[in-house]
Amino acid sequence: MTTAELTRQPPVTASREQVLTNARIVTENESFSGTVRLKDGLIDSVDRGRSQLPGAHDCQDRYLIPGLVELHTDNLEKHFSPRPGVIWPSQPAVITHDAHIVSSGITTVFDALSVGDVATESTRIKHLQTLLEALAATRNKDLLRAQHLLHLRCEVSHPDTLDLFRELVDHPMLQLVSVMDHTPGQRQFVNEDKYHEYYQGKYGLNDQEMAAFTRDRKEAARLHSERNRKAIVGICQERGIPLASHDDATLEHVTESAGFGMSIAEFPTTREAARASHDHGLAVLMGAPNIVRGGSHSGNIAAAELAREGVLDILSSDYYPASMLDAAFRVAAMEDNDYNLPRAIATVTATPARCANLEDRGTIETGKRADLVLVAVRDQLPVIDTVWSKGQRVY
Repeated sequence: MTTAELTRQPPVTASREQVLTNARIVTENESFSGTVRLKDGLIDSVDRGRSQLPGAHDCQDRYLIPGLVELHTDNLEKHFSPRPGVIWPSQPAVITHDAHIVSSGITTVFDALSVGDVATESTRIKHLQTLLEALAATRNKDLLRAQHLLHLRCEVSHPDTLDLFRELVDHPMLQLVSVMDHTPGQRQFVNEDKYHEYYQGKYGLNDQEMAAFTRDRKEAARLHSERNRKAIVGICQERGIPLASHDDATLEHVTESAGFGMSIAEFPTTREAARASHDHGLAVLMGAPNIVRGGSHSGNIAAAELAREGVLDILSSDYYPASMLDAAFRVAAMEDNDYNLPRAIATVTATPARCANLEDRGTIETGKRADLVLVAVRDQLPVIDTVWSKGQRVY
């Protein structure tokens, strides 16, 4: 597929003017009852009070929030390979993934695809190009309802990561790069028992095979991690691609990430690393499932604790798209932090958009993209009523 085919966008047709009124509008700083006018895919005006115009859509005092901006999800991989050994046709997998995303209120999604992996022979690497082509093809055929962008997750300990990354760095959908190192004994897996539990379950390894796997991963990290990390960061800096760290655990990790000019700290594993990242100006991104479930499945710092510290900046669905909206409302409802609803909603809208250099969305303001979600709260749970992408109803 040519670059022209990858970058071609479906024609945008002017949408009819729409007026959404009697809505509880959530901006970045406040929430109020008001009216939003949409025109040609953009927000044309935002006003307080109720419109009396005929044909205005009555939002019935439900919350009107910006469309969610998801920076890190591997949800596509789950639809492409729904069971071990099962590979689904790639374009239907993308379309189903897109429907799952939009039904979760996400209007901008960064599909996080892995460059390199913890295993030398990886199905992720084998099928990477297939997924990239399917994303481009479905987007160009106007089959997708959310806007899909590309987040390349670079596993720096893999021997082929740097070469693969160089082949993909000019991909027209690429908007974010993270550098990861899942070597046992550090970062996400300081506790090697947790490492063994996770990967023995994932790959079905016995104790002897797991011991060999662990030794191999440590040796691969010694040979490749530092070289690959520095090279990938340098390439991104030259091209102005936003960078994210991953699983920083110590002050040394954070100092390195800040020195690399990273804008996002994905999933810091300790309070110390999260606080230091925030203080260095990196937006701290945590998993929304961590909030919903009440803690980290890896035994690391709980996102709710970082909210209490005031250093939780971005929530990502990671592996469960519906968790984003749920988690934002849960954070706002907690009594032991300073996150009101506008600040909590910003963790899934304005802040991720800004950190990914997407200045045209993430807030309800005149001139921004008309990416909006209408939310009813029922039995203390946020329930999505309607989703608009560029002013078009997509759910």
